[in-house]
Amino acid sequence: MSLNLTKVLYEKRDGVAWITMNNPEKYNALEKGMRADLRAALEDAWRDDSVRAVVIRGSGKAFSAGGDIRAMLEWTPTVAIKELKELGTAFVIERIIRDMPKPVIAMVHGYCLGGGFELAMSCDLIVASEDAKFGSPEIGIGLIPGSGGTQMLPRHVGEKKAKELIFTGDTISAKEAAELGIVNKVVPPEGLQAAVDELLGKITSKSPVAIAAAKEAINASLELGLTQGIKYESQVFSQLFSTEDQKEGARAFLEKRKPRWKGA
Repeated sequence: MSLNLTKVLYEKRDGVAWITMNNPEKYNALEKGMRADLRAALEDAWRDDSVRAVVIRGSGKAFSAGGDIRAMLEWTPTVAIKELKELGTAFVIERIIRDMPKPVIAMVHGYCLGGGFELAMSCDLIVASEDAKFGSPEIGIGLIPGSGGTQMLPRHVGEKKAKELIFTGDTISAKEAAELGIVNKVVPPEGLQAAVDELLGKITSKSPVAIAAAKEAINASLELGLTQGIKYESQVFSQLFSTEDQKEGARAFLEKRKPRWKGA
């Protein structure tokens, strides 16, 4: 199926879907067209069985500097609710990323602010260059994060630090974001692509069925208490014994060879 995308560059190669936000003049602002294109590309990557992983990145000098502030000048509460639904900012895109049974990596450089920060946090993994800046500056224009930031950030950094970052609107470096547990890996700008490629190589060499199961179980841990979470994990673990990949993985281990995953 052909996608009519105007704000996003989208390509699939070697089992990876590359989604590049492409409005560098506006620092890849997450306005209506960008949101629509992101959603379309993510849904296509979800449907395509040949896609094993997804990478989201930005063109120009930023990952994304967040929402289009100029477009919000005339908003009222009623308009805001309507726009959130139409834009998909009511956690729709973030939910797609969370629920997709494939790992989604945010490849971050430059500004990663506001809605861009929320988009990155919703991804399974974040690899950032040393020049990346993260933050939730909405408080400075009389707003709060509106795409899940008040819910996701405390899960990453704890209640007190989340309140500090949101109350002040301060930005933090990639190094500090890594120290807080937001970012998985920080590398020099010239090494960002290689670092993402290395991570993709490790992930795509594993069973896609097991990766999907691991993502499902870990995500469930954020919604369930420990006792219920362990029960849920046991169910997911047990179901994997019905898959071809589990049998192949065990045989390959015993035969001292690389497994040939079927994704089933």
